[in-house]
Amino acid sequence: MAAKVDKEKCVGCETCVSACPVTAISMADGKAQVKESDCIECGACVGECPAEAISL
Repeated sequence: MAAKVDKEKCVGCETCVSACPVTAISMADGKAQVKESDCIECGACVGECPAEAISL
């Protein structure tokens, strides 16, 4: 199961994009989105999100 982004909490800061070691996160309409097929479930994005909008 890939990381999930809560669109309500996401502030669009892009911190998670640079934190992802496999570039599975991109931005769309000012919100983070995870490409599930690329996510390796490492949790790097979860710890970096200041809005606590990402979970595994």
